Amino acid sequence: MNWGVFEGLLSGVNKYSTAFGRIWLSLVFIFRLLVYVVAAEKVWSDDHKDFDCNTRQPGCTNVCYDHFFPISHIRLWALQLILVTCPSLLVIMHVAYRQAREQRSRAAGGQDLRRTYPHPGKKRGGLWWTYLLSLVFKAAVDLVFLYIFYRLYRNYSLPRLVKCELPPCPNVVDCFIARPTEKTIFTLFMVVTTCVCIVLSLLEAAYLIGKR
Repeated sequence: MNWGVFEGLLSGVNKYSTAFGRIWLSLVFIFRLLVYVVAAEKVWSDDHKDFDCNTRQPGCTNVCYDHFFPISHIRLWALQLILVTCPSLLVIMHVAYRQAREQRSRAAGGQDLRRTYPHPGKKRGGLWWTYLLSLVFKAAVDLVFLYIFYRLYRNYSLPRLVKCELPPCPNVVDCFIARPTEKTIFTLFMVVTTCVCIVLSLLEAAYLIGKR
């Protein structure tokens, strides 16, 4: 997947952000997006291929894998990154709307006409609300995904051995996860960076409210 689109999107909103927002963007770039692209995708590339069960019963390995991994970590993280960057697109679209409206007003009334938006990127009026709601949405998305990961993978950790007795398995079989320690470390790293991003979003929201 080409993540250059999201890099350009977040870079575009950077000039409209506060100091907290710029730190949030840096964390998303370096500790979430780059780690995902460079390392995490490769760590989980063998999760199904190397999920071994001590049985030759056809279909048993696939059923057990689907039971313990209903949704892959890597696909959940991809969906999380997409959703958490969507509010940034909304802010950019609002600023672009302001700029286009200002250009139309000047084209219709000339340069002497009182400007509707002297500074289209200034967080005032509707743009202030758009920016504030984007912060709340980003924090909410990260919280929801933290809960999803916790529900699917208890304590955000992966065991070395799982036992499965689902049909068509003939009895209780032992299944072994590929590189569980490495995957647990990456999972905890992503969880910690997500928590830091949530705190930054809430601090930025409190800063905006306090400044207003």
